[in-house]
Amino acid sequence: MFSHNLNGVASWYGGKFVGRQTANGEIFDTNKSTAAHKTLPFNTIVEVTNLDTGKKTRVRINDRGPFVEGRVIDLSQKAATDIDMIKSGTANVSLEIIEMPTPPQVMDIQVAAYSNLTYASTMKKRLMDAGFTPKTSMSNKGIMRVMLPDVPINKSFEIVKKLEEMGIDNILIIHRG
Repeated sequence: MFSHNLNGVASWYGGKFVGRQTANGEIFDTNKSTAAHKTLPFNTIVEVTNLDTGKKTRVRINDRGPFVEGRVIDLSQKAATDIDMIKSGTANVSLEIIEMPTPPQVMDIQVAAYSNLTYASTMKKRLMDAGFTPKTSMSNKGIMRVMLPDVPINKSFEIVKKLEEMGIDNILIIHRG
């Protein structure tokens, strides 16, 4: 078992986020025991203990956040209810990692993101001309992402090196899992 403990402030979220896509691609359901964390891999299982009440809950990380300084985890409404922090909105908590996901064998490489669709199309063609098989996707904010999907981990270094040789060095590696 991976040992990692962290104390800090938890908050909870719901409302306008219900039904929206989480950072790992799932649809957010505040009635499930899930949470947002800034860095833990998706599908990590974390035991959250409310330090004031001693109540505990287990959550699965499926989103990124919280984006409020000083907070360590954002819980679904169900998880917040489990540890009795709905009324207060926040609680001092301890986090313990219970289970880490198996490392993914593939990753996605985001090569670029544009609000201008012409730029995205040009980049996609440039990558195709270089022998890549890029895909594009549109975010809900109108940003077109140009991706190299399903890159085997053991090939990622040489692909990143080739992208850098093409002058493309502002990439984002998206680990799955």
